[in-house]
Amino acid sequence: MVNNKQSEFLKLYEPIHDRFEKYCRACAYGGYPYEDLMNDCLLKAYDKFDSLQDPGAFLSFLIGISRRLLANASRKLKPEPMAESLNPSEIGKAESSMKVQFLHWCLSQLPEQQKEALVLFEIVGFSVKEIAVSLEISESNVKKRLSRGRQKLKEVVATETENEKGVKHA
Repeated sequence: MVNNKQSEFLKLYEPIHDRFEKYCRACAYGGYPYEDLMNDCLLKAYDKFDSLQDPGAFLSFLIGISRRLLANASRKLKPEPMAESLNPSEIGKAESSMKVQFLHWCLSQLPEQQKEALVLFEIVGFSVKEIAVSLEISESNVKKRLSRGRQKLKEVVATETENEKGVKHA
């Protein structure tokens, strides 16, 4: 029975591993090492696997667990930038790694609801409808969060770009 549960769990997890890892990398930046988040989430998911009613919602199931883990961790930890969260050998090129790290830092500056909607839509690839179901909100609310999140992200990037120019010219 344990072998059956384990093989069923892995059968559902393997196809979504990359999307789940991208989600964890983007959401965990600055406070909770993404590897720890993934491991903790997978352990909890395996324990609660019997409560999963729709195997098609497995990624949403994992994201829900990770959201709760992040919420609990954010109450306990002060965010600190985690340079080691992006390993250049995993990403490929150092420049690419720096850009991804900058994006994750910028995302970490957004309000949690906007960040989560953007990560699920732009990085994980969820549709607006899937996000609404996962977050238990209306589709119009998802669209508002995406719109406001994109606007805020533009502002954060513009501010940081201006700050960087000011440092170089000073």
